[in-house]
Amino acid sequence: MDSVIHTDGLTKKYGDFAALDHLDLDVKKGEILGYLGPNGAGKTTTIRMLLGLIKPTSGQAQIFGLDSQKDKIEIHKRTAYVPGEAALWPSLTGEETLYLLGKIHGRMDIKYLHQLTQRFKFDPKKKVRTYSKGNRQKINLIAALASRAELLIMDEPTSGLDPIMEQAFKQSVLEAKANGQTVFLSSHILEEVEALCDRLAILRSGKLVELGTLEDMRHLSAVTVSATFDGQPPAVGHLKNVKNVQATAHELVCQVQGDIGPLLSVLVAAQPKTLLSREPSLEELFLSLYGEEESKAKK
Repeated sequence: MDSVIHTDGLTKKYGDFAALDHLDLDVKKGEILGYLGPNGAGKTTTIRMLLGLIKPTSGQAQIFGLDSQKDKIEIHKRTAYVPGEAALWPSLTGEETLYLLGKIHGRMDIKYLHQLTQRFKFDPKKKVRTYSKGNRQKINLIAALASRAELLIMDEPTSGLDPIMEQAFKQSVLEAKANGQTVFLSSHILEEVEALCDRLAILRSGKLVELGTLEDMRHLSAVTVSATFDGQPPAVGHLKNVKNVQATAHELVCQVQGDIGPLLSVLVAAQPKTLLSREPSLEELFLSLYGEEESKAKK
């Protein structure tokens, strides 16, 4: 597949501080890429350089094969951006704002716009100044999605939305993917990213530290194993790769990183009543990465 987004050594420094450090990244056509990292990791800095809003210190970014600095007008015609904070015109109605955003972008699927308005339960007749944060965010989302832009760049797009509206957002993003659109999704809602994204890119302190599918990243955290017994659970804390052992009168829960065979041998020999294992969720993977970083920082 062709790359819609391509960065080569993309770097942004403020003095000696590297907000983004030599980012090499490709986002393929029709892909939903989740872009993750804690506050200050460089996510918004990346997006601003992709959109040509700030200049890189070194390296380059291309969208549709065009230079994000030199060709940003052409890029913006084919891209829709959803910021995390909605800066809109307070005296306009929601309907007027949607049509104005459509005019600014250059195209708008009116039929789909009305469909999205109903899906997000948005009342377009009110003045923008009267809307809650969530309703103002709906304007940005509806306008971007209704543009049917080839590339959707979203920076914390569900900020302020309630859980029901987050479901409407997920449905809309999957429709965009089915329509052949590409989505670059920066979000702190890990469940949202896990449900939607084809691949994940994880930043730490301005550097790309992990890139791949969720399955590719399972090695970052331990598998959780739980078992119940008629009697006392067997001792497993001495086994290699086993940690966080929690035992009660009849139940054992632990984590294992690496070869699970020795643990299973001990558990099966003790004749468990139930035996379950599960791979880590995205949240557990994320906490594994940043929990390790925080513990090192405290030492």
